[in-house]
Amino acid sequence: MTSFARLVLLPGLACDARLWEAQLPVLPIALDATVSDAATRYGTIQSMAAAVLREHQGPLILGGASMGGMIAMEAARQAPDRIVGLALLGTNAQPEGAETHALREAAIELFDRGDVRDVIEPNIAFAFHPAQAADHALTQRYLQIVLDAGAVQLIRQNRAVMQRPDARIHLPSLRCPVLVMCGDSDTLTPPACSREIAALVPHAELVWVPQCGHMLTMEKPALVNAALVDWLQRVSGV
Repeated sequence: MTSFARLVLLPGLACDARLWEAQLPVLPIALDATVSDAATRYGTIQSMAAAVLREHQGPLILGGASMGGMIAMEAARQAPDRIVGLALLGTNAQPEGAETHALREAAIELFDRGDVRDVIEPNIAFAFHPAQAADHALTQRYLQIVLDAGAVQLIRQNRAVMQRPDARIHLPSLRCPVLVMCGDSDTLTPPACSREIAALVPHAELVWVPQCGHMLTMEKPALVNAALVDWLQRVSGV
């Protein structure tokens, strides 16, 4: 029985509650959904997860996008008895690879020099499916979210992701319901990452969002909302 669980949403890197603004109005009221800002205040995935657990008491359903999914998986490792459901959107259970590590290091050097816009703006399109990348208003909305995060957050959160633990080790021991959702054209956390998570977690549900990139909550809100709300209702009984 999880009807008394609270839903905590975890944004991705350099994002905030605006990442979930299309989801919040349709989520079951009984779950008292809130968006955590723990990622803005701590420097590792482990400490971010510990803060989420400390700041939100009782049984929790966690919904995490990208880096938020990494935090959600780590929270489930730290307190498996408190997590009654995980929704993992466009995320990756693997530790950082050498190539991506090098790219982040180079970006961090530029962020440290104050070149945030020069780094982020030319790469915004890679976060979206080409059809959505052509939507100037959409991409500018995402760009503004990242710019609002600022250099300090970008550096700290990139370092946290670079040092993230290997979540694959503990995923097979999860016993709570898990929803894995991914854009079918995600180039930042490719579909293989979601397939791997779904294969490791007992009885995980895997949902593909068609013609969608990495920013699935913003790109395809109606499809994401339908799948997420259906899953939440089945998991929580509300």
